[in-house]
Amino acid sequence: MRNKIHVKKDDMVMINSGKYKGEKGKVLTVFTKENRVIVEGINMVTKHMKPSQKVQQGGIIKQEGKIHASNVNLFCTKCNKGVRTGSKILADGSKVRVCKKCGETFNK
Repeated sequence: MRNKIHVKKDDMVMINSGKYKGEKGKVLTVFTKENRVIVEGINMVTKHMKPSQKVQQGGIIKQEGKIHASNVNLFCTKCNKGVRTGSKILADGSKVRVCKKCGETFNK
């Protein structure tokens, strides 16, 4: 069963707990089954890669690791911080996410 996650790919998020608390980044991938996300530049892990056709040069590679979706909040540019979101139906019938603090709508 897939979980509904409050962030989507390409959203700007702020980390609200853990080692990277207070940092911002863009969501690269969402894993709904695991309830985890990969955020650009956050939770960098080292991976030992063997040379293959896909990776010509082997060695130690740094890449982003997964973090739990509950540790990120959508970043509101008006409030300048990570905020909780609600949903609102516009006059044209489309559903958008809105900031709970200031009412700012998020794209997508």
